[in-house]
Amino acid sequence: MSTKSVKAAVLGASGYTGAEMLRLVAAHPHIEVVAATANALAGQPLTSVYPHLSSFSGLNLITADDVDWSNVDLAISCLPHGTSQDIVETLPETVRVVDLSADYRFRSADLYSETYGRSHLSPERTGKAVYGLTEFARDTLPGADLVACPGCYPTATLLCLLPLAEQSLIEPRSVIIDAKSGASGAGRSLKEANLFCEVAEGLHPYGIGVHRHAPEIEQELSSRFGQSLAVTFTPHLVPMTRGELVTIYADITSGESLKSVHAALADRYQDEAFVTVRPLGSLPPDTRHVRGTNRCEISVHKDRVEGRVVIIGAIDNLIKGSSGQALQNINLMYGWDEGLGLDTLQPLFP
Repeated sequence: MSTKSVKAAVLGASGYTGAEMLRLVAAHPHIEVVAATANALAGQPLTSVYPHLSSFSGLNLITADDVDWSNVDLAISCLPHGTSQDIVETLPETVRVVDLSADYRFRSADLYSETYGRSHLSPERTGKAVYGLTEFARDTLPGADLVACPGCYPTATLLCLLPLAEQSLIEPRSVIIDAKSGASGAGRSLKEANLFCEVAEGLHPYGIGVHRHAPEIEQELSSRFGQSLAVTFTPHLVPMTRGELVTIYADITSGESLKSVHAALADRYQDEAFVTVRPLGSLPPDTRHVRGTNRCEISVHKDRVEGRVVIIGAIDNLIKGSSGQALQNINLMYGWDEGLGLDTLQPLFP
């Protein structure tokens, strides 16, 4: 096991995922943050933007162009989609990359272009990136040079569905995903739809039928089912800061049962540190049960419609759905204990 201090640059440090990444690595025994970028805020002390990150009191925000990449081992990109690849494709080959944007999640550059509305700078590279859904990527993470962390909605959804897809326990074209997330999932940039008066005391769907996480979910499910499929996916914005809940409906494959669906999930995750499947008959998870942690809580329920199952998954969108999963991947990339910086996090309840 390597104990060498890895020198990391956090790109996009002024956003929510960047700030969360810095918070999580602050006490990490093997990671030293040597640079934090935020082009619009370059020159300002990080603590003037985020006073709560007092352990980085000597770190000033700089532009990506001003980073001394000869002194960096790892780039953690918390930049927006599109912007991330613009920087990543200029980095020295010696710098390993963990990307939290969507820029390297798709194996097909054409699908990326269709989904995100711009061409990919490196079609071959995106096809070879490790898709960092940690619990399903352990064999490919050690030694990886480029890891694409899944989106928050795909993380919660795929953790609920991949074990079932692998055993063909649900009908592939029956999947309906009703998802809800806190406002931090929309990022920190100024948007009218995210103003307090627009979000508070209400609940609304968005991206109906066109949300960009649907093709990502379909890519991974299709791979496990061994056939092309489409899902119905509708996200909703909830007036809370962080947290994410997915309610998934699917037809159980003929000859299977609610118990076999639950057993497949429980067996798959029984040894996992960050995924818990609740016993049948348990109350469903609440976002407060995972808030501030790298955990995913899953429950399985019988639908009133015969032959259908309801699966609930809850995560913190900024941790398991983003920065926490990224750190989990980094730990495995370097051969460290998977839970470093994560396993002591307890839910912020209530």
